[in-house]
Amino acid sequence: MNLRIEVPADDEWDAFVVAHPQSHMLQLSAWGKLKSEFGWEAARTVVRDRDTVVAGAQTLYRPLPLGYRIAYVPKGPLVDPTRTDACQALFDALHRQSRARKAILLKVEPDLVDTAGPWWAGDGFSYSAQAIQPRRTILVDITGTQDDILSRMKSKTRYNIRVAERKGVQVCTGERSELETFSRLMVVTGQRDAFGTHSAAYYDRAYALFAPGGRVRLFLAWYEGQPIAGLMAFVCGPRAWYMYGASANEHRDKMPNYALQWAAICWAKSCDCHTYDLWGVPDEEEATLEAQFAEREDGLWGVYRFKRGFGGRLVRYVGALDYVYNRPACFLYRLALRFRARWNMA
Repeated sequence: MNLRIEVPADDEWDAFVVAHPQSHMLQLSAWGKLKSEFGWEAARTVVRDRDTVVAGAQTLYRPLPLGYRIAYVPKGPLVDPTRTDACQALFDALHRQSRARKAILLKVEPDLVDTAGPWWAGDGFSYSAQAIQPRRTILVDITGTQDDILSRMKSKTRYNIRVAERKGVQVCTGERSELETFSRLMVVTGQRDAFGTHSAAYYDRAYALFAPGGRVRLFLAWYEGQPIAGLMAFVCGPRAWYMYGASANEHRDKMPNYALQWAAICWAKSCDCHTYDLWGVPDEEEATLEAQFAEREDGLWGVYRFKRGFGGRLVRYVGALDYVYNRPACFLYRLALRFRARWNMA
């Protein structure tokens, strides 16, 4: 074997990501560039066997006090677990790179379901309680005809999609110039549902970076000339993601969010996607979710009640694994995370 560690060009890296079985938008170079403009540093590393890239990772570095960093590989690395030589070479390179940047730990969150069996991560990794991406999601099968997709949804969801149409809600593809409108809707939603939102500049840059490859679409729902809801969806390979959604406090009875999701699903299908990822739901077993969703309002329970209707399957990922380089600093970092979580709950 003739394995080499290299820094790939963006186009080669993105081609590798799109073709990989665990292809994910968070590993695309556009995501790394986006995060680099908002407080992170991105680095891409590949293992090449002769002329073929056989493993790789996009790593994000977040600064901490005293010059330290967190190293984080979102929804990666992208490897073939049977190629232990390439896996070892990649992780050796990631460890060198992370130590050189004074990272206190390396966190990886592979895009693998936890029923996939053992995942090769090398010695020294341990499962982490601090995941960054949602551990559970709902994946909607969007193969077949539109009627096939609708038939797999809950009857109430199909009804609400029709309600939006009957009540005069119009869903349009939004232009970049309308991201300010979307951002205002996000602020309203965040205040109403008590979650943090990004700045208008963040959504604008996300759109600008993913738009050249046709990998993002903004949808806005209008009623009587007023924007009442919005959605940003992304595609990468055979999958699409519902990443950001917002709605006004008025006209929620017109069911605009159902119409938006249906528009996004139809767009994803037109992009030859097979799966539409609804992103995040509570990390509970399906029996618990189904038994409690009608009463629970905390956390992600409200969104589960909405998302379950689209007929997808519940999936749980393997979660986050950490490799610790600096144990004292890592102890203080995790302590600060726990304190912040308790403060936010107070």
